[in-house]
Amino acid sequence: MTDRIRQVTMEDLDRVAQVEAVCFPAAEAAGRETFRARIERFPDSFFVAEKDGVIVGFINGAVTDERTIRDEMFEDVSLHNPGGCYQSIFGLDVAPERQHQGIAGELMRHMIEDARRRGRKGLILTCKDRLMGFYEQFGYKSLGVSASVHGGAVWYDMILEFSE
Repeated sequence: MTDRIRQVTMEDLDRVAQVEAVCFPAAEAAGRETFRARIERFPDSFFVAEKDGVIVGFINGAVTDERTIRDEMFEDVSLHNPGGCYQSIFGLDVAPERQHQGIAGELMRHMIEDARRRGRKGLILTCKDRLMGFYEQFGYKSLGVSASVHGGAVWYDMILEFSE
């Protein structure tokens, strides 16, 4: 469990990039400048989890009207639409030494509640098949294999839609 979840600040940039680098293979990891652009463009949908004053994980993503994530969205922050229907999840990272302690779940619940409070229709993400069960426990449904070729991996589109 974390001490708190809060909105990211530019002062968090180095630690966020560091956590990403140990959580994802280099071909899939977002770099420092990508995170800088995301923090500048959509800090209101970028949250960090702290334990003992140290960032141990984070969740982030742009807002869009699209029901699936396109690879261009990962790099092109201009595709963020603050008034969009769906909150995307570009990354849910937890430092390896803090994994399996409920932190990823805390971050996901925080993002879901934030999206609901902002009147979104739901959330979208892509994930590898081994993580589909994790996301299904929050209500996400699989839309099948994604068109994404990000990092050369096979991804699955998932969506959580709020009932009207």
